[in-house]
Amino acid sequence: MLEDKWITDRTPTERFPHFTRGNAADVLADPVTPLGWTWSWESGVVLGCRDGFVSYGVFDKDEYGDPPESFGLFGGYFYNSLTQARMMGSRTPGATAEMIDDAYFDAHLDVPPYVLEDWHESEEHSAKLTVTSAYLLETESHEPIEEMKRLAQRLRDSRPDLSTLTLVELVERAREMQGPTVQIFEQHVWASLAAANGPAILSGILAEFGREADTIKLVTGIGNVDSAEIGRELWHLSRLIRNSESMSTYFDDCSPDLDPEMMTEEFRDSLNAFLYQHGSRGPNEWDPGSDTYESNPKLTFGQLDLLRKQDDSADPIAAFERNAAERERLRSEFEGLLSESEEASTMFNVGMKAGELWMALRERNKCSAVKPIHEARMCFNEIARRMVDLGHLNNPKQIYMLLEGEIDSYIENPSSFKFELEEREIDYKSLFELDPPFIINTVCPPLSEWPKKVDVVYDPVSLGEELVGNACSPGTYTGKARIVLDASDPSALEPGEILVTFNTDPAWTPLFLAAGAVVVDLGNVGSHASIVTRELGIPCVASATDASKRIPDGATISVDGTSGKVTVIELP
Repeated sequence: MLEDKWITDRTPTERFPHFTRGNAADVLADPVTPLGWTWSWESGVVLGCRDGFVSYGVFDKDEYGDPPESFGLFGGYFYNSLTQARMMGSRTPGATAEMIDDAYFDAHLDVPPYVLEDWHESEEHSAKLTVTSAYLLETESHEPIEEMKRLAQRLRDSRPDLSTLTLVELVERAREMQGPTVQIFEQHVWASLAAANGPAILSGILAEFGREADTIKLVTGIGNVDSAEIGRELWHLSRLIRNSESMSTYFDDCSPDLDPEMMTEEFRDSLNAFLYQHGSRGPNEWDPGSDTYESNPKLTFGQLDLLRKQDDSADPIAAFERNAAERERLRSEFEGLLSESEEASTMFNVGMKAGELWMALRERNKCSAVKPIHEARMCFNEIARRMVDLGHLNNPKQIYMLLEGEIDSYIENPSSFKFELEEREIDYKSLFELDPPFIINTVCPPLSEWPKKVDVVYDPVSLGEELVGNACSPGTYTGKARIVLDASDPSALEPGEILVTFNTDPAWTPLFLAAGAVVVDLGNVGSHASIVTRELGIPCVASATDASKRIPDGATISVDGTSGKVTVIELP
């Protein structure tokens, strides 16, 4: 029976009392598996986040507890440390905690006001952050993230034939992935914190002309965004299906589980290359207990089945080129307007360069960060496969009900865990029914007090109502709203419809390509949905609060990704 606190949950500390789902639900939407959290997060990402905030200059290592409060987990749901983020604002000269709230987290009535404490201010850290800030704006590149990309690829390239490894060797390889996870996520902190600088600088300059809305266009079509490349490769695969009579017929007649005999040689080679390079991506990819393109190729086929129906006019390369051209046109216009002020002109160029560099690096390092997690996933999946064959597990996912500290004992005596894992799986699945609070404020309510998602009532939108969110990808589009909450089941979305959802990760990229526009409940200008839709040329509004709960499926809506407005045109 589920207790009032889940087995992996944290307890807020006096120093770090506040946590938020803001900017967290688009990282891990669902409850994290026990093994996923303890193995890849507590012994990987959490430590990397601490190290990143330390090397960036925000904290000293001993200001954190053990385990570090860099992230939270409550009811199995992942949370950002609001206190940790606000400290960057408190300690950075010229910034405030409130500015951090505006840049990184969605506005919400439950967000507690920032309260300055004695230990928050630090001249030493302010000096470090001054140096970091200057570097972020001056540098032309950031080699550590490029090295992390090479490291992540080496991990994939060095994968042995897992079927030949013993159980102990599989555990050892999974354990070898924890150190790289720490290293890579340290750099992910740098990229995530730096990604907001460019847009902030540009917005301040453009405000002088009353042209803040053009900021989003100046960070669109920047190129070199790894996550967007995934979309372009999937688009290419979808065109190979669409242009092949035999493959199109197969997809028309069969479930999306492609028979190798039906693949053309070019499609097979392209698919294998895609799965090798991007097999670590998928819904909830930060949890090794979730499926990815490689661990469950049906995800890939299901999304290609949708994408192949999209007309060639939705080609993301053509859309990118249009947006890149508009970006360069605006760059030239503002360079002309600012030509008489050397200071303003210099800052404009700094803002443009920072936006180009750090937004691309953020997505690059995210691609790197999930690779060691995926390598651990493939090891545990192989262990699970064998345990199912031996009758020790009812299904492969039960392996993820273990805790890190139990793995070695499990390998020695798997039968002794059978009943406990079955009970945990029941409790774990019940967490999905709960509606997590947006803010954990000092004390986490017992799980028995959390409402169930089915019981939460939202006021439906009215005809003509305008929802205001963040302008994240420019352009306007009017069409039918389609509420899709599971990227692994895109069948409800028809090409050209507007995708309305709670949050997104890279697994949603093919759905972006099929959609006419995207509306997301959560997110900001630097979130995944925002960066990728800009590169793919699709209008997007994020932080349209509760849009996926309030807009009825089938409503006609108008999305203005330049102003951040979603207007209800017709109700179904």
